[in-house]
Amino acid sequence: MELKGQVVVYSIVGCPHCMKAKNTLQEKGIPYTDISLDKFPKCREELISKTGKKTVPQIFFNATHVGGNDDLQSLINDKERFDALLNDVITNEAPPDAPQIPDPDTAVPDSDVGDFTCEPDEYAVLVKNLRASGLIKDHRRFLLVQKNTFVGKEFVDWIVKTKGLDRSVAVEMGQKLIDEHFGHNLKSNQMFEDSDTLYRLMDDDESTALNAGEMSTCEPRPAGELGEDIRKLILKIYAAFLSADGKKVNYKGIAGSDEFKKYVRLTKELQRVNVVDASGDEKVAFFINIYNALVIHANVAFGPPVNLWQRYKFFNTVRYIIGGHAYSLQDIENGVLRANRKGVGMLFRPFSQSDPRLKVALDEPEPFVHFALVCGAKSCPPIKTYSTDGLEDQLKLAAEAFLDSEDGLTIDMNKKQIFLTKILSWYQEDFGKNKEEVLQWILANLSDGERKSQLKELLDGKSYKVGYKHYDWGLNS
Repeated sequence: MELKGQVVVYSIVGCPHCMKAKNTLQEKGIPYTDISLDKFPKCREELISKTGKKTVPQIFFNATHVGGNDDLQSLINDKERFDALLNDVITNEAPPDAPQIPDPDTAVPDSDVGDFTCEPDEYAVLVKNLRASGLIKDHRRFLLVQKNTFVGKEFVDWIVKTKGLDRSVAVEMGQKLIDEHFGHNLKSNQMFEDSDTLYRLMDDDESTALNAGEMSTCEPRPAGELGEDIRKLILKIYAAFLSADGKKVNYKGIAGSDEFKKYVRLTKELQRVNVVDASGDEKVAFFINIYNALVIHANVAFGPPVNLWQRYKFFNTVRYIIGGHAYSLQDIENGVLRANRKGVGMLFRPFSQSDPRLKVALDEPEPFVHFALVCGAKSCPPIKTYSTDGLEDQLKLAAEAFLDSEDGLTIDMNKKQIFLTKILSWYQEDFGKNKEEVLQWILANLSDGERKSQLKELLDGKSYKVGYKHYDWGLNS
């Protein structure tokens, strides 16, 4: 099919609805120009001014704004209108008020995240020498044998002898190993002592964390910077293995890809990242991205959970080591992002008062994260990643997009019934004290004009019933 005009699709990387819209156009044999807002971020302002929308995809036939993917599907079913718009782009050139195609030379280059080397951390060199010293071995303490450990006093003796330093300086070096998350005290406190206390290097711990084992030797990077690299790489991987209709992820394909191998190497840097000193926005963006990446990593490593018990195990045992401590998916969601609140089916808060991870938890729960975290099921919000810059707008946009969809909210005006996603039932306390407050929260975060007015009418009339949609735990694999 040849066009005198143009069909334009504004999209972002890894967007399932974008993939489905573009796939539909391909199936219809309609050529289109894809304007990626990741590659051409300056086009965002033009898009918002033309449509008043912040969601993608947004589709244009010449100067006519069709809307998003659902609007495109409705258009195709309206044969008369569809034929008229198609005829317009076949026979007429795009008018001046149609979207302007950006110059390819202005595109933001793809990131080569994962293709890097670094100068080794000076304490990584010390760890290497410590391993060669013979100090690390099995030690018996009463009836227990502590494998691959070293004695604090012997470490100090070794430093004094090989480095010619005072014992006080040697103790400071031992403490630095702990503070930099290279090792830890086998007792609960994290002090280094010139005594018979036992210590173990982090990569000698028996851990099921997906980034356990050999540690990164790079200097620890700020959480925001590392999270941004992980964000870019996991989106690139996800987009490459998302089906054309945007509904399924080829996890087996991901497992064999070179990009995934780069990603696994990059996760090693999480072991020693500093998250305690990160700002609130940095923590939110970082932990959302890490949660979503961990779900993908776990689905690749173990396969998606298929029943209630497997889901329980998945969310409670799949983990990364982050800043020297293990975090499961439950720990990230309920411990960090929900400010240490009990999750669904939990009897206790994730972190006790003595848990060092409590220092990382947010001061207040962030309700918007529920529309940003991805669990791998069909009823979960689609994957998106987040950056610290403009985080609040990104999170609000994610909530708007989900609530505007049929998965998030439906309203039957005839029966005065409101059906909500189960997420708003499971985590009601994050949105309001009761159902009315939850609905007021939804009203404030709806962008769909028609449904916003419908919901307001029902709330003003105070005559409505609230139900919850079936949550589809079916796999997106």
